Amino acid sequence: MTRRTGLMLTTAFVAGVALGPLSGIVARQFGVHMFSQALAQDGSRAETYRLLNLFSDVFERVRADYVEPVVDRDVVENAINGMLTGLDPHSSYMNAKSFQEMQVTTTGQFGGLGLEVQAESGYVKVISPIDDTPAARAGMKAGDLILSIDGQTVQGLTLNEAVDKMRGPANSKIRITVKREGVDKPVDVSMTREIIKVQVVKSHMEGDVGYIRITSFSEQTDSGLRRAIADLKTKSGDKMSAVVLDLRNNPGGLLDQAVAVGDDLIHDGEIVSTRARHPEDSQRWNAHNGDLTNGLPMVVLINGGSASASEIVAGALQDHRRAVIMGTRSFGKGSVQTVIPLPGNGAMRLTTARYYTPSGRSIQGLGIVPDIEVASSRNEGQRFGPEREADLNKAIANKGGIPTSALPPRTDLPAIAKDIPKLPPENQPAYDPTKYETDFQLQQALSVARAMAVQKRAGR
Repeated sequence: MTRRTGLMLTTAFVAGVALGPLSGIVARQFGVHMFSQALAQDGSRAETYRLLNLFSDVFERVRADYVEPVVDRDVVENAINGMLTGLDPHSSYMNAKSFQEMQVTTTGQFGGLGLEVQAESGYVKVISPIDDTPAARAGMKAGDLILSIDGQTVQGLTLNEAVDKMRGPANSKIRITVKREGVDKPVDVSMTREIIKVQVVKSHMEGDVGYIRITSFSEQTDSGLRRAIADLKTKSGDKMSAVVLDLRNNPGGLLDQAVAVGDDLIHDGEIVSTRARHPEDSQRWNAHNGDLTNGLPMVVLINGGSASASEIVAGALQDHRRAVIMGTRSFGKGSVQTVIPLPGNGAMRLTTARYYTPSGRSIQGLGIVPDIEVASSRNEGQRFGPEREADLNKAIANKGGIPTSALPPRTDLPAIAKDIPKLPPENQPAYDPTKYETDFQLQQALSVARAMAVQKRAGR
């Protein structure tokens, strides 16, 4: 199963420090007594020692006097998570189960059925079955409403809980009951789970324009993009005139995959740089493999759901004038989280750096501003809850980058750019993910891409 959820930008899985066995004196677990003499040698370290003693006192009081017995591991894990989440919105602790789920997400493969789903009216709706998976072979259809899994109703379950029930070991069997449009009675579908590789890159031809959608940056993204470009070239008879790269609602993922995608589309030059607390930990990545599209005109679609790794790619393409960015301002997550495994105890995500686009911009809290603004609907701004990174509590500050206003204005936009409407017409059909003609932003991007192709053929 795949789900619509977010991924953090990750630098690497690095070796961590194991937590010792839980005992009655938590101070010993954190090594307080072992370090007490060294800490006392320095005033600030002595204060740290006193604070760790405070933690130990609170822990013991909770164990002794809380209204119900507590599990030591739960209390300590909650404390660790509180320490990390108190830093910024993206640092956190993952227990062993959460860490395993995150690894499934970033590797892009798992035991399951091959369905893309979303929650709808208390049930789980099938968006599409993935080709050549148990779900596709069993005849699951887009629009199916999943009513029950192995005889147990999905009502009352969260989307994540329903997805967990559909995942499982390869070769295990599952029975799903669905409500299908045009069928009076519920339909039972029996399947055998397999190892599923998430289809994070999808593509097709829109006339003479190649359309590529990247849904997240997992370990499968770069290879998926390469296959998509090769497939589009074949389908078009090597007559593809332009490319639309869709990064809308792409929440990000792995930093190395963002760099690889940038390397696929940029001929040379910087893709992204990171600046850490210690200057020696800062890094820079450059393109060196050439452009797999051979310089075809490109339009990149972004919106408020485009974050992190997708912003790295969009920012690099924009700074190099390699693509025209269309849509609405992106989320603005400009920080890097390192995943540090804690053997036997899950892992921690820790914000360790900010990243910067090739021109030196930090998009932290600001996002990527499109070259051509186009909304998906007339009421797109009417949302509830945090809309962008800057709206999150304790979001880290934007530091060290040049302002977007310092960039020179674009002079390479096709003439049609000034005629692109910011809002769809009032009679625009409701968006249907199975009908590309209802996607207003995509249709405007195709118009600009074709105009850029004409401009290139004319040598302008």
